[in-house]
Amino acid sequence: MRSFGPACNLNAIRLGEVMFPYVALAKNKAWQPGPYEGAELMILHKHETTAGLVVLRKFKAGHTIPAHAHPEANEWAYVLAGEWEESGTIYTVGALFFAPKGTRHGPHIARTEVISLTIFDGPLTLE
Repeated sequence: MRSFGPACNLNAIRLGEVMFPYVALAKNKAWQPGPYEGAELMILHKHETTAGLVVLRKFKAGHTIPAHAHPEANEWAYVLAGEWEESGTIYTVGALFFAPKGTRHGPHIARTEVISLTIFDGPLTLE
């Protein structure tokens, strides 16, 4: 058996024969309009207590998402597909962005269609 270090106990997350208590399949979810034109969200999970979200986020090619902040949540975005321009630099698959709660970020420019796995640890609000 492989060892993952003292912080990870594989048996601790096993519930009967089910490895994970929650599984989301993208094929069972639908894209819905995002908070800006040219943005769509597929909600994979919403935390009942914190209202935090795990989403697939799609920016349509050629769209710019204006600078904004999320006053109630930290945000992590991992680029799965496409070319994302931020502050004059083009990022592609494998780029990870982090915006602390309340920090203004953007504009985000979708050079091509961009899909990211994005996590908000609180409600998705904008200012």
